[in-house]
Amino acid sequence: MILSMTSFARRERDTVFGSLRWELRSVNHRYLDVSLRMPDELRGLELKVREKVAEKLKRGKVECGLRFQAADQEREFCIDHALVKRLSKGLSDVSHLLNNPAAINPLEVLRWPGIMQVEVQDLTPLYQAALVLLDEALDDMIDSRAREGEKLKAMIVQRCDAIDELVVRVNSRLPELRLALRKKLEDRLAELKEQLDPGRLEQELALLAQKMDVDEEVDRLSAHVQEVRHILEREEPVGRRLDFLMQELNREANTLASKSIDAEVTRVSVDLKVLIEQVREQVQNIE
Repeated sequence: MILSMTSFARRERDTVFGSLRWELRSVNHRYLDVSLRMPDELRGLELKVREKVAEKLKRGKVECGLRFQAADQEREFCIDHALVKRLSKGLSDVSHLLNNPAAINPLEVLRWPGIMQVEVQDLTPLYQAALVLLDEALDDMIDSRAREGEKLKAMIVQRCDAIDELVVRVNSRLPELRLALRKKLEDRLAELKEQLDPGRLEQELALLAQKMDVDEEVDRLSAHVQEVRHILEREEPVGRRLDFLMQELNREANTLASKSIDAEVTRVSVDLKVLIEQVREQVQNIE
């Protein structure tokens, strides 16, 4: 299955703790690069989030943003009475040493570290809810990648069909080019009014034909296109393989152009390079 690396997904849900919302964005990248934005109270999930993303995505620069809006909840406050008594005794001792000490404000006592204790909540259910929501967002992202991937695949197949048509045009042109090459050499010899041994003529023709022979390039173009079609049917990430094949296809098109002695073959070579570049640009977005 062809997956695009460009996608977006959002999932949100209300829990007893408050509302959770994941936003995932991804663009093309050589490797998997995950960046996280999370509230402090959920930072303990960071390692698990990275593991989950790596399980489902293989390539791409992925931005994962988690927002949490806590619900209004009544919390029980506890006063450490023993600490208050010790603090009161200390303040009383200090007051005896001071001349006309100021009255003690009870609010100042409450601000003393450790006097007020807030009930500690178990955040495990909140963590679990955030991870479940992340799984759903990742599944949405994969679905989005798959839809975009199908479009990329259709475009690549279309370009492969066009390349095959150009290769057929070159193949059909080759016999005519060989005859034209022979006639050109014979006409040149006639202009020079020189007699050339038939064996030597055939030898010269063979040398010229060897220098300008593009059969191998044409065969490799067809083979590479066939391999592209085969790779597009794989169920694994294939972006790097396709990128390598684009380099090979471009190399063969360049060689075909450099060997060309015919305007039609030169035009075909240019058309080939345009098609290959169009495919290469889209391959950069494939996982």
